Amino acid sequence: MSKILRVNMSTLSVVTEKPKEDYRLLGGRAFIAKYMLTEVKATCEPLGRHNLLIFTPGLLGGSMVFSSGRISIGGKSPLTGGIKESNGGGVVGIKLARLGYQAVIIEDLPKDAQKYILKITVTGAELLSAEGYWGSGVYETAARLRQDFGEKVAISCIGSAGENRLLAAGIANTDTEGVPSRYSGRGGLGAVMGSKGLKALVIDDTGMGNLEPQRPEAFKSVIQEYARLLKTSPVIKNYTDFGTAALVNLTNAIGGLPTRNFSTGQFSGVDKISGETLRETILTRKGKPAHACMPGCLIKCSNVYVDEQGKDLVAPLEYETIALMGSNLEIEDLDVIAHLNYLCNDYGLDTIEVGAALGVAMAGGLLPFGDKEGAIRLVEEIGKATLTGRVLGNGAKLAGQVLGVLEVPVVKGQAMAAYEPRAIKGTGVTYATSPMGADHTAGNSIRADLKHNSPKGQAAFSQKAQYTVPIYDDLGLCLFSMGVLGAHPEILCQLVNSQLGTDYVLEELQAIARNTIKWERAFNQAAGFTNVNDRLPEHFTEIPNPAAENAVFDVTGEELDNVHRTFTT
Repeated sequence: MSKILRVNMSTLSVVTEKPKEDYRLLGGRAFIAKYMLTEVKATCEPLGRHNLLIFTPGLLGGSMVFSSGRISIGGKSPLTGGIKESNGGGVVGIKLARLGYQAVIIEDLPKDAQKYILKITVTGAELLSAEGYWGSGVYETAARLRQDFGEKVAISCIGSAGENRLLAAGIANTDTEGVPSRYSGRGGLGAVMGSKGLKALVIDDTGMGNLEPQRPEAFKSVIQEYARLLKTSPVIKNYTDFGTAALVNLTNAIGGLPTRNFSTGQFSGVDKISGETLRETILTRKGKPAHACMPGCLIKCSNVYVDEQGKDLVAPLEYETIALMGSNLEIEDLDVIAHLNYLCNDYGLDTIEVGAALGVAMAGGLLPFGDKEGAIRLVEEIGKATLTGRVLGNGAKLAGQVLGVLEVPVVKGQAMAAYEPRAIKGTGVTYATSPMGADHTAGNSIRADLKHNSPKGQAAFSQKAQYTVPIYDDLGLCLFSMGVLGAHPEILCQLVNSQLGTDYVLEELQAIARNTIKWERAFNQAAGFTNVNDRLPEHFTEIPNPAAENAVFDVTGEELDNVHRTFTT
C-alpha cells in the first residue's frame, strides 16, 4: 500500500499522494491516530469543514493472512467530541488495500446541496452524482450500486441516519455476498460522512489479486501453522458454533447482562435469546449459523438470521444487539430483536447506541419495558427523522437529557456496550479510560480469569488489554484472531514480517500500539478532555447491581488515572 487518496468535497478535487515516510508502516487505527493528531485541529466542529473522514485498511489488508481485511474508519466523533476509530469487517478494507491505498481521506464540506458517490478503481478515482441514491436505505443503496457498477464491487455507505446527521449514525460495509451488513457503527461517523455530502464509496478492484508476501517461503510455512491453530482452537470453534451470542448466558450468569436500562444484570427471559436458542432457531429455519464476513475467514463468527419462512432477515445477529435490544428492553423475542436490527441496519444506525437510547426512553416513561411494537415504532421514527426520532437517533445521552433520566449508560457521550460495568469491572475500566469512550472492543475483560465483580486486578487487566488491542486494529486483524495469536505472539510476528518484509519483534509491535493510544489521548487532551472524562456515571458507583452480589463500580479514581499514566510493557 503505497498511496493516499485525498478527496476535497469543497473543490471536488481527487488527488493521489505518496504517504510521508513516518506514515509508511502505519495502518488502521494507528494511521488515524497520528494523522488526526498531526493534521486536524482537535477543537474543530465534528460536522464542520475542518474534520476529516478517514478510511484505512490495516497493514495486512489485501493479503492472504486469514481475517486481516478489517477496515478502520476514523475522524473526530460528533458523539464523544474526541477521536474515533470505528472498525468493521467485510471486503472494503481488502479491496482498498489491493488497489494500493493506505488511506482515503475525505476533507472539507460541499459548497452546495449536491451529493456524491466516490468511485475508486484500478485506473483512479472520481466523484459522481448521488442523485437517485440519496434518500435510499442502506440495503437498497448497496443493491442498486452493485447493479450499476458490478456485483463484485465493495461498498461503504450511509442510510437516512447519516444523511440527517444523527449522532448514532454508522457506516455500512458490504460483506462477501455484497450485503451491507458489516458496520463501522460507533461514534457517529455516519453523520460525519453525511455532513460531507458523501453517500457511498464504491471500490472496484477488478484485475487486482491478493498482495504477495515479501518472503514467500517463510509466509507459506507460517500461514499453514496459523491455519492449524485456528482449526484446532476450542475458542475459535465456540465463535464458529455460536458467534458472539455465546456470551448471552455467560454474562447473565455473572450478573453482567444489561437488563432494564442497565438497572440489573440478569434477565428472566434469557433462555429465549441465548446463543444456543439463536443457533437452534437458525438451523431449524435453514439459515446459516456460521458465516464468513470476509473471504478466507476460518473463524466464521457471523450468522444469517432468517424469518419463519426461511427468508434472510439480517446478518449477523450479534451479542451486542441481542443484549441492548433484548434484555436491556426486556424483550425476549429473537424475531423482534432481528427486526429491530434490520431497521437499524437499513437506516444506518449503531444498534448499541440505539438500544441504549431505547432503554433510556423506556426508563423515562416513553413506553413500557417489554413493548415490542413500541420499540419498533420508535426505531421507525428515527428513520423518518421525526422530533422524537431525532432525539433517540442522537444517542442515549441526549435521550436522557430530554426525558429527565439520570441513569444513562454512557461514557464520553457514547453508550456502553453489553457488559454491565458493576458486574464486569475490567470492561468498566476500559469504558472509563479508553480514548474511544464506552467501547468494549478497546479492551474487554469478559473472558479474563478474574472475579469480575471484585475491583482487584481489573485496572491492570484493562491496561494490558488496551495496549494490546491496537496491534490488531493497526494490522487489520479481526480481534477474535487474538484467541490464537495472543498465545502465540511468535506466529503473529512471523505473519507480519513474512508479508511485509519487516523484522519486527513483539516489543516493536507493542510500541506501535502504545503510540496509537498516546496519539489518541493527545488529540483528546487538545480537544479539552481531562481525567474527569475518564469516569463512569456516578449511579454505577452508588447504586448496587442486585444480580452481581449488590456490587457497585468501585475501582478507584487513582487506579483509573494510572491505567495510562504508569503503563509499561
